[in-house]
Amino acid sequence: MSAADPNRLTAYHEAGHAVIALAEGRAIQEVSILPGPQRLGHCQVKKGAGRKLKDSLETDLLILLAGIAAEVRLTGRYNLRGAAQDLQMAQKLASLRAPNERQGQRLLERTLAKVEHLLADDATWRAVEAVAAELLVSQRISGRAARHFYELAMAK
Repeated sequence: MSAADPNRLTAYHEAGHAVIALAEGRAIQEVSILPGPQRLGHCQVKKGAGRKLKDSLETDLLILLAGIAAEVRLTGRYNLRGAAQDLQMAQKLASLRAPNERQGQRLLERTLAKVEHLLADDATWRAVEAVAAELLVSQRISGRAARHFYELAMAK
């Protein structure tokens, strides 16, 4: 299975969302690579669950950008079309914090760099790989399973 395999890309994309959400203290409901009418997969974050966040807007941006960051780590290329929905939502969130479009874009660039740095950590990347591998087998996993793979990777 090549890095360009669409299912593999989707698995890494969704695993990126899940692992960064868990790393940032959010709980996951479900992660799936089963296609829907408007997306190839999804990572459902539990609302209001997890530890109190220092900056919930930044956390939301990190989670949104984690999919494209995981894909670029895997392939070396940004899949802007595949992450269009995430990027659109991230731009809307950035506009809540930044006083103008230029500063909003800079905020997104800084946040993307931060999430790429987080994914460069060996244990974090092992967690992404483990969640993606399970998604390729099962196509859908529970938040509990995602947390299990995350905790195993962090313990090594």
